[in-house]
Amino acid sequence: MIYVKLNNGVEIPIVGCGTNTFGKINNNYNEALRGDTAEVDMAINNGYRHFDTAQLYRNEEILGEGIKKSGIAREDFFITTKLNTIAGYYGKDWVQTEIEKSLDKLKTDYVDLFLIHRPWDNPEEMTEAWSLLEEFYNDGIFKAIGVSNFAAEDLRVIFDSCTVKPAVSQIESHAGLWNDDLISYNTDNDIRTTAWSPLKGLTEYSGLVVDEIGDKHGKTFAQVILRYQIERGVIVIPKSHNKERQAQSLDIFDFELSCDDRERIMRL
Repeated sequence: MIYVKLNNGVEIPIVGCGTNTFGKINNNYNEALRGDTAEVDMAINNGYRHFDTAQLYRNEEILGEGIKKSGIAREDFFITTKLNTIAGYYGKDWVQTEIEKSLDKLKTDYVDLFLIHRPWDNPEEMTEAWSLLEEFYNDGIFKAIGVSNFAAEDLRVIFDSCTVKPAVSQIESHAGLWNDDLISYNTDNDIRTTAWSPLKGLTEYSGLVVDEIGDKHGKTFAQVILRYQIERGVIVIPKSHNKERQAQSLDIFDFELSCDDRERIMRL
């Protein structure tokens, strides 16, 4: 595993495991929880120690239970979760309550990385929300803080008032939308980028290109795409309910893409 150092010195595994459908009936995002931790157990057994979840996913407790029963020390895991701001912001007491709920569900007294899940159209509220995250960070409850789905203009709202700069910006980045400009902006501001849904976006043509590159290296299309992302310093959080595909997403550290490979992938 490669570890990436954040702007506050915290290290994060460059490959993590997405979880938004874990523990749900029919592996369906909108369904209720099944009551088991099968996918988390599988991922831990495959070697994952970095997990990405969110209040919005309604399954933080699945991750918390899976980690607890693994018998592996909490400090060996890197847990990311997110404040559910999809419907907006409801004030300081709401933030406090939601964070306490997350800690309880995750069965932990700290979170390695806590993100604001989505910006909303109220700069004053976003500034207040960020200042609250800074308080939890300064108290050691969050080891690092950041944002998700923030464009450059949203980040500038945070920059204008923050005393703790975001460590991570989690954004959409895949073969259908590499999002190079925003990744460059994050990098220029000493913010690490995490790509959500990193394996989306392949067309019939781009799939053939990636398969051809994969055949050359003895790797799957998914391994090629993930390798491309990490070679440009992007953290990835692929998700799978399949044991073999989970393992394959971790098996990307024994090959390198050529300049020609990267050029072809970049043009997809």
